[in-house]
Amino acid sequence: IMAVPAGRSVVFVTGNAKKLEEVIQILGNKFPYKLISKKIDLPEYQGEPDEISIQKCKEAARQIDGPVIVEDTCLCFRALGGLPGPYIKWFLDKLKPEGLYKLLAGFGDKSAWALCTFAFCAGKDEEVHLFRGITEGHIVEPRGPRDFGWDPCFQPEGYDQTYAELPKEVKNTISHRYRALAAMSDHFAQVNNSPPMSKKKKDDA
Repeated sequence: IMAVPAGRSVVFVTGNAKKLEEVIQILGNKFPYKLISKKIDLPEYQGEPDEISIQKCKEAARQIDGPVIVEDTCLCFRALGGLPGPYIKWFLDKLKPEGLYKLLAGFGDKSAWALCTFAFCAGKDEEVHLFRGITEGHIVEPRGPRDFGWDPCFQPEGYDQTYAELPKEVKNTISHRYRALAAMSDHFAQVNNSPPMSKKKKDDA
């Protein structure tokens, strides 16, 4: 299913060293490839989250001419029908965490979900595989350190601390990114350990 030999390096498209660090930390030693990060400029696609991830991944694989992983994160407010969604980066840029919280001032429903999609492509013109993780929560008045995007205003379901206030080791076991990465590493573990027959079935499924 994947034309990438284990032990080979795969480019994770990000210019954010913190993000690479978090991803490597979460994946641990279950992931068969060495991750290296590279910042490349990808067009800002518009549309539904899956579509955006597929387009970004195909373009990255074309530019790198090899195996790539791209990540896309959405923060979706129920009261706003799922927006800002994939445009959260721009909203955060202009409004900061306080502004995101204020966006919901007129709404009783402060619930939101964080969606992370990792897209993997083995190379140019190869199929893109998507791995998703969702964490439900609420948008709250910002609390905690300001060094990780919208973390200060997202309080995950069942916790009384925001993503920003939670210890890293807790956040990294409940976050949307953790869930998407778990799905991805499970997939690769199966692919790399399964006998040829079940690989065949998986492709046909």
